[in-house]
Amino acid sequence: MPIEHLEPGAMTLARDGAQCFAAAVDEADLQGIRTALADLPPEQAGVRVRGIAALRPYLAPTGPVGAVAAAALGDACRPVRAILFDKTEATNWALPWHQDRTIVVTERIDVPGFGPWTVKHGLIHVAPPFNLLAEMVTLRVHLDPVPTTNAPLLIAPGSHRFGRIAEDDVPDVVRRCGIAACLADAGDLWLYATLILHASKTASAPAHRRVLQVDFAVGDLPGGLTWLGV
Repeated sequence: MPIEHLEPGAMTLARDGAQCFAAAVDEADLQGIRTALADLPPEQAGVRVRGIAALRPYLAPTGPVGAVAAAALGDACRPVRAILFDKTEATNWALPWHQDRTIVVTERIDVPGFGPWTVKHGLIHVAPPFNLLAEMVTLRVHLDPVPTTNAPLLIAPGSHRFGRIAEDDVPDVVRRCGIAACLADAGDLWLYATLILHASKTASAPAHRRVLQVDFAVGDLPGGLTWLGV
């Protein structure tokens, strides 16, 4: 299936479930984010980010990253999970088509509608009711350029509207929606509906492709559950 290579302005969150904000983070703030993340372990496909105080002003609703989430969800939104992804020659990984269906909480409390439970990288994950995920957004902060040769994220535009997509139905939904590659320059932000189908190939010319991915949500969880947060 042909892949459409998208430049900023080609899609909107309301119509397609994805939108690029070109140069949303200026060079000074971009360097501040890089510095805040500099002590994380290198050469890993994905590192969970938590407890870095220097990062929080950028993710707050008044910060350059959080303001984009706040425009979509309102000023009450907050970052609830963050992961730093990188691709290099040593860690040139790929991911199949999937939806992000779990959240991270501080402890396991059995609440109707939440489950199954898993532990990943020592953190407690749970699949929440689907409508909770439908009310979230995900932001990807590009710390390096992502041309076609450096494994841009692939999305199926509009696939977030299909609800919970069974694994066997994923190829058909991708065929119906088409495939778009989200190209980016350093400092660009891509905003997604958290439930959009997405995938990633290996890079044909691997170089650093650092992306800070942050999930944003509004409100507290029920039954005593608590977002782990960032």
